[in-house]
Amino acid sequence: MSVSYQSLAPDFAVSGQLQPSDMAELAQAGFKSVIINRPDGEGGAEQPQSDAVLAAARAAGMEARYQPVVSGSVTQANVVDFAALLQELPGPVLAFCRSGGRCTKLFQSAQNLASDQSQG
Repeated sequence: MSVSYQSLAPDFAVSGQLQPSDMAELAQAGFKSVIINRPDGEGGAEQPQSDAVLAAARAAGMEARYQPVVSGSVTQANVVDFAALLQELPGPVLAFCRSGGRCTKLFQSAQNLASDQSQG
């Protein structure tokens, strides 16, 4: 497999920037859903547009969502929206941004949110 990703849970993984051409490989690896957390244009002209990645993911048989989050500026609203996507989308889910760091923070914060809600 040429696509590199890091599993954070049995049904969730993160990755750095992916291309439309990576979507079929992810589907073959068993992923059912993809979340794009990198805003369009953040990486300049070499970054693929989310529409192209979404279309390729869907063509490969996966669910796909675009939830742009500004690097270094993850908000509580971003976390709530991300947590909702994790509930909505079939797993396993792969989320990606520039390096995977933003997605990792979103996932960890969503897990904390779920834990807080179940305790309170």
